[in-house]
Amino acid sequence: MNPNSILEVKDLHAWFGSIEVVKGISMVALEHTVTAMIGPSGCGKSTFIRCLNRLHEESPGARATGQVLLENRDIYEKKVDPVSIRRRVGMVFQKPNPFPSMSIFDNVVAGLRLAGVRRSSTLKEIVEHSLQAAALWDEVKDKLHALGTSLSGGQQQRLCIARALAVEPKVLLMDEPTSALDPISTGKIEELLTELRKKVTVIIVTHNMQQAARISDQTAFFLSGELIEFGETSQVFTAPKKEQTERYITGRFG
Repeated sequence: MNPNSILEVKDLHAWFGSIEVVKGISMVALEHTVTAMIGPSGCGKSTFIRCLNRLHEESPGARATGQVLLENRDIYEKKVDPVSIRRRVGMVFQKPNPFPSMSIFDNVVAGLRLAGVRRSSTLKEIVEHSLQAAALWDEVKDKLHALGTSLSGGQQQRLCIARALAVEPKVLLMDEPTSALDPISTGKIEELLTELRKKVTVIIVTHNMQQAARISDQTAFFLSGELIEFGETSQVFTAPKKEQTERYITGRFG
């Protein structure tokens, strides 16, 4: 295992019922990097990242085989608690999903309270730190007790990022986090990712190839559930090794 790797995937397969949607993927994510997942709709990208924190198995009829090593420990070992994995491998979804009846403050600390953190001074400190890390503190510091759903779409997504960061994950998974946002909000999230890589390893699914080129260190190209090409982003976009990759990034299909 590469000494700088934090997550290593070995021969990962995933199914919905009898339909195999992820077909033998192996790859490594290095610490403090952003890895982009690109490929046409329905090619297995979202299912793949949901396997990285065991969310996939929550769907009826879903299962996975293979290994996902988080800091050299397989998250699929029988003794491993999936809930503990999800604290260490956070998730931000395509559509902002703040808890609707909760304040901004309570949204950020929801995971901490589930983990048993109750001390008021500790929670306040973590809320400020997490909102600053998500580039949202200055916009909401005077209305922490307003509903999270009262924020704009872009602010709600950054609130969800702050909520994920509050439990101090090692890896942050992001499933098309800007696809529902306007260009200004998208730009703020992209700027944020540049800062976030200093704290966590980010794995992001995106349909926007320009975005992948701008924000990522490595890029993985998926097609029909298979990993066609994986490498440094500059290499994948300027000198792809596989013809399918070149056809996709030049817009000839997908």
